[in-house]
Amino acid sequence: MKKRIAALVLCLALVFALAACGEAAPATESAAPTESAAPVAPADVPDLEVSANLDFGTGSSTGTYYGFGGAFGTYISNNTGVTITAVSTAGSQANIEMVDAGEYDLGFVQSDVMSYAYGGTNLFTEAVTGFTTLAALYMEQVQIVTLDPSIETVADLEGKTVSIGARGSGVYFNAIDVLGAYGLTESDIDPIFQNFDDSVESLQDGRIDAAFIVAGAPTTSITQLATTQDVYLVSLDQEHIDALIETSPYYSAYTISADTYGTANDCTTVAISAVLIGRADLDPDVAYTIAYTLFQNADKISHAKAAELSLEFGASVTDVPSSASSSVWAARASCSTSAKRCRSRLLRSASKSSIRFRTGSSSAVQGSVASPASAVSHVWKVSGWWLPSSSALAAGQEADKLISRKEP
Repeated sequence: MKKRIAALVLCLALVFALAACGEAAPATESAAPTESAAPVAPADVPDLEVSANLDFGTGSSTGTYYGFGGAFGTYISNNTGVTITAVSTAGSQANIEMVDAGEYDLGFVQSDVMSYAYGGTNLFTEAVTGFTTLAALYMEQVQIVTLDPSIETVADLEGKTVSIGARGSGVYFNAIDVLGAYGLTESDIDPIFQNFDDSVESLQDGRIDAAFIVAGAPTTSITQLATTQDVYLVSLDQEHIDALIETSPYYSAYTISADTYGTANDCTTVAISAVLIGRADLDPDVAYTIAYTLFQNADKISHAKAAELSLEFGASVTDVPSSASSSVWAARASCSTSAKRCRSRLLRSASKSSIRFRTGSSSAVQGSVASPASAVSHVWKVSGWWLPSSSALAAGQEADKLISRKEP
């Protein structure tokens, strides 16, 4: 088994290292089949003998987490020995807590909530470390939804009745962050604490003026609302976006195009990452099978978010380390032959591409690498490894240990 894993990863490293010349291109959705269309390509899955039944904590039944999680969970279940059951949940905090407790095997989380958990802040009274990151998947936009065209800026929310997410939820803290960037606090609005579904219902019934919804656009609940109402998204201006990112660097600027919900104009806002996590003791071969199958078959998964998957973005999680078991597995898979040959191979692969990469807390560099740790981190980007960059770095450090023992 180890030899097969090593051979698979080495082949991937060789192919991608020779071909890579820049950032991986995101996958695109498959065209609708026609009479003359070619048969659907078979699934590209790793040659691993795995068998597992996993419960996957997602989110609201009308949210992107549940829809996308169900779509790729079904694809993986149908094409590998890993069966994934998507479960509707209260969202990021609940998913982290349930994965940490061993009740769920996988979970969808917002990157900011994940950081709160690992640091024991905001939603969490103490650090939660019983989970591993598998990959960042796509961006989740902070969407301020209203049916009132007079609400044009965040400042216009003052004195309005606004749903800011369930009390203490990730959405709640996103709302507080955005309001704070405009000099507003919770006391400057009439806050209502509702989830996505209840917020949309309240908007439709005229009980609230606006709602914060943080999810990948298009979000099902907003799309459904837009079928019966004229929906407006409130934009953030660049000055306040910059101020928000400066104080909360886990945000990124993002533009939601007008055709997403049929609005009159594009919406400028901020976004965080949707991250796939798993139990800290998740079988590394199972984790590899999930991530490999997901990224390699993005064009075959029946959900719009699959088109946003990319290896470069998948490696963007750096503030929460992966589990020790995943790191050791990565090192074993890449360096299961001679340690000296491992170092030579990684350094040669790294020198063949100009892709930028990070190692630990050091700044991004190009071209050469100083150690197997940075080489492994680089080859992760080039070769299609699915473990987060923190795991790649740990894998390289494991390689350093092997080399220091002067193994043949």
